[in-house]
Amino acid sequence: MAGEKKSPIRRRDRAAVVVLGDIGRSPRMQYHALSLARQAFLEVDIVAYGGSEPHTSVLEHPSIHIHKMPQWPTSAQSLQKILRPLMLMLKPIVQFLVLLWYLCVKIPAPDVFIVQNPPSVPTLVGVKWASWLRHSAFIVDWHNFGYTLLALSLGRSSYFVSLYHWIEKRYGKMAHGSLCVTRAMQHELAENWGIKATVLYDQPPEFFRPASLEEKHKLFCRISKSLSQPPGFQDCISSGMTESDNNDLNETPFTTQLGTDIFLKQNGPALIVSSTSWTPDEDFSILLEAALMYDRRVAALLNEDDSTRDEVVWKEIYDGKQFSYPRLLFIITGKGPEKEKYEQTIRKLSLKRVAFRTMWLSAEDYPLLLGSADLGVCLHTSSSGLDLPMKVVDMFGCGLPVCAVSYSCIKELVEVEKNGLLFSSSLELADELMMLFKGFPEKCDALKKLRMGVMERVSSARWATEWEEYAKPLISKVISENFS
Repeated sequence: MAGEKKSPIRRRDRAAVVVLGDIGRSPRMQYHALSLARQAFLEVDIVAYGGSEPHTSVLEHPSIHIHKMPQWPTSAQSLQKILRPLMLMLKPIVQFLVLLWYLCVKIPAPDVFIVQNPPSVPTLVGVKWASWLRHSAFIVDWHNFGYTLLALSLGRSSYFVSLYHWIEKRYGKMAHGSLCVTRAMQHELAENWGIKATVLYDQPPEFFRPASLEEKHKLFCRISKSLSQPPGFQDCISSGMTESDNNDLNETPFTTQLGTDIFLKQNGPALIVSSTSWTPDEDFSILLEAALMYDRRVAALLNEDDSTRDEVVWKEIYDGKQFSYPRLLFIITGKGPEKEKYEQTIRKLSLKRVAFRTMWLSAEDYPLLLGSADLGVCLHTSSSGLDLPMKVVDMFGCGLPVCAVSYSCIKELVEVEKNGLLFSSSLELADELMMLFKGFPEKCDALKKLRMGVMERVSSARWATEWEEYAKPLISKVISENFS
């Protein structure tokens, strides 16, 4: 009919989730993909780098399709140091061309692109161009600010940081919609960037939950080799363990199985988990110093002097003697550039009642580890001071109370003395460890109180509920406006 307004393109019932990073290490974007498929009933294309395997629920969902882009070659690292300024320009250009190829050629045209920020360059530029070429909507999910992360290595006064900031702000404002992770970030975007963003707090999906005793025992059996130490190296966990113990499916440092019954060991260690990306914005030395203080303080309270040999203490523990303060086993998960440096530091520590293990777990075993632990420790400080650590959200989902580094907006997540504690120094963290684990496992009332507070939160907050209330309306609105 004459005069009738006709839409130039039809809805495709597709969405594209874009991450210029390892999709296996981008849980929030995995959850976006699952919600787009499950709750919005869209076909979802994930465009990202490979590296770590995403969760099984993402891999096996019939409506989710993962497209892995080739990465910038790591063999060029030595050349990058020599020609750093040139590489800072060349790398994003190559990434931009590859990203544009995937978004405009390799995947079907979507109704909407949802892109993780940071990294901002060349991601925001590439997605904006692709949205224009493919007549798609464009949403930015602000996890942090890319220019503040770059400033950690180059300094705030760097020309590259200023250019990065300008690009991030300019192209961020071009988005049809924005999501962000905190109210503090929402305020910053509105006041200083001219961007209206909807707060979508990180929440755990359904597979982050407390583990049953049977699940704990099976997990500890699976990771038994990682819990042991190389031959010739002994600590309070591996002392007394033999090769046959490592292969014994009835016995772990935490549990024992008799027939079909599984029991927690009364003199077993307390399990503390810290997930880290081993980057400069997490000062891991705070945790090491606090562990050393705990070790020395417990020895002093038990009237042990420096002449008491480690083997004497370990034999007493192995023989079943219980103490008012437990051994602590810190399991540190994650990958990153500073991991080897800190592993070397750990090996030089002389500890009687504290042990460390570093490991990388599958997407299925990581929630089980959190659900099996007694306490989580978070060292994240945020380059911008405006984002919240996803690892704490995961810990809360598994019923795990947290000790976290204090910074500007962390109280949006951690409610002090209700679901966790905050610290600003290794001394404060050591004080908290002493207070929480006195009388472990039965008489540690402060730790039990925190766990009860976390469990109240678990029952009321899940990702699917928050996504349905805050993200889905924004995505629907942006798509409708783009196709009207």
